[in-house]
Amino acid sequence: MKIIIETSARHIHVTKEDLAILFGAGHALTPKKELSQPGQFVCEEKVLLRGPKNEIKGVSILGPERNATQVEISLTDARTLGVNAPIRESGDIEGTPGITVVGPCGEIQLDKGVIAAKRHIHFTPAQAKECGVTDKQTVSVKVANTDRSIIFGDVIVRVSPSYAAAMHIDTDEANAGALKGTIEGDILL
Repeated sequence: MKIIIETSARHIHVTKEDLAILFGAGHALTPKKELSQPGQFVCEEKVLLRGPKNEIKGVSILGPERNATQVEISLTDARTLGVNAPIRESGDIEGTPGITVVGPCGEIQLDKGVIAAKRHIHFTPAQAKECGVTDKQTVSVKVANTDRSIIFGDVIVRVSPSYAAAMHIDTDEANAGALKGTIEGDILL
């Protein structure tokens, strides 16, 4: 089965409370662009990440607000910032490093929440059944292109009625395969 593969650039998910500190009391996220996952969007708001070694400016916030603030970066970003970001599924932030997040109205010091997102595929239950996979199953995905074919192993399947079929990789992974834009891959069971 073919799957659309999208590159997920560095970003942050924020709580309502942290949003108020960063952008001022009562501030609401401003949608800029809808994402492939229903209800998800890139925001106009951007923040600065400050690590022990360096800073990265212009990091997008993804909406809507979340129950926990979480920073998703590539391993190259982690080295730049000087943090040891583990490869984790989104939401699995226990035992992860923290970082300073700076907005126009204030800053927050996260005690935890910095990860490099584990490559994954979103499916609805019907799409997963059609593909013959189950939630939390690990698969591989092959991308054949004329420049640098690649097989992504250890791809976690995530199934929910609120998802739309798409695989997500980070910028380091996209660069390894010389992948540009949205492309297709073949799921290998």
